[in-house]
Amino acid sequence: METTKLSATLAILFVVITSVLIPLHQRVMAQLTSSTLPAYQPDTIFNMVDNSVVQITTRNPNLQTQNATELGSGFIYDKQGHIITNNHVVDGAKLVDVTFVDGSRYVATTIGRDAYSDIAVLQIVGNLTHSPKPLIIANSSKLKIGEHVFAIGHPFGIENTMTAGIIGQTRYLLSIPQLGVFTPDVIQTDAAINPGNSGGPLVNTKGEVIGLIIGRIISIGAPGPYPGLTVAASSNTITRIVSPLIRTGTYTHPYLGLAGITLTSNLAESIEGLARNFKGILISSIVKDGPADTAGIQGSTVDKYAKTHWGDIITAVDGHHLVRIEDLISYIEEHRSVGNKLTLTVYREGQMFNLNTTLSARPLQNVQKYSSPPL
Repeated sequence: METTKLSATLAILFVVITSVLIPLHQRVMAQLTSSTLPAYQPDTIFNMVDNSVVQITTRNPNLQTQNATELGSGFIYDKQGHIITNNHVVDGAKLVDVTFVDGSRYVATTIGRDAYSDIAVLQIVGNLTHSPKPLIIANSSKLKIGEHVFAIGHPFGIENTMTAGIIGQTRYLLSIPQLGVFTPDVIQTDAAINPGNSGGPLVNTKGEVIGLIIGRIISIGAPGPYPGLTVAASSNTITRIVSPLIRTGTYTHPYLGLAGITLTSNLAESIEGLARNFKGILISSIVKDGPADTAGIQGSTVDKYAKTHWGDIITAVDGHHLVRIEDLISYIEEHRSVGNKLTLTVYREGQMFNLNTTLSARPLQNVQKYSSPPL
């Protein structure tokens, strides 16, 4: 009798324990799985964004051929029919052709463009036969190196394609003087792209836009056929710049009016009284009557005997320490606007002091197809 009662008790205890432990185990495993696997599988992500990515065809009158057109990509930004693409895709054209994946074709007008960030906004002319599906814009400040990403677009005019990769770098300063490119807060990835992908979205595993594909930067000046880097303007850059482009057609960048380089150990050793590990930005030249000139910043000069007299070294901006020229560019572009006051901490001939100035608007000038030098 006692054995029967003990067996019954153990059976009940087993049921109670398993009813608690098994669901707990399932919850733990679910949490582990959700943290290690993508939010959606690639095919699901593609289906989520496919109808929102368009092909853009621009006629280039400078090409003296029968098929003088250039192809690119873009994506739906809002329900009003605004489309985001690259400035170099529209290439100054007022009207372009927009083709959806279902074959629907429309004419769109360029309503705003910014050569410095390589972003342009199009507006579809006339009524759409279907309601546009805007893509969700994510917060790119939360991106981490190693995250899976997907590039979607129309390479070589082929209907929407998808390639996969990981984020190799965030908040990258795209700096290629040969192309006139100098853009902060850029995402670098190994997701493969080809001509025609430019202007398409770079999306995360939730199908949200984290970047606007600018292009593939080939290893300029380096020996050998290297594949280069796929780069994209961050979604936070899109968010900051697109709204003014829609409202006014332009985006005004803050401007300091100087050129400088990151102070290296070798440069530091060549400056009298400076420690080898001194950090800052060595100023090479100043734009006349610009904000830096007004503040009293001094650039480098060369005397009649070809001897270089080094200019000021900026070590901080508004109390934020500077290590690389990228730090100054990114701070001004992302955290300051035209008319904002700026305090620069400067090293000159053994002394440190602050100089104050007010940022002006970056002058309009002829820029190359991608972007133009900063500051």
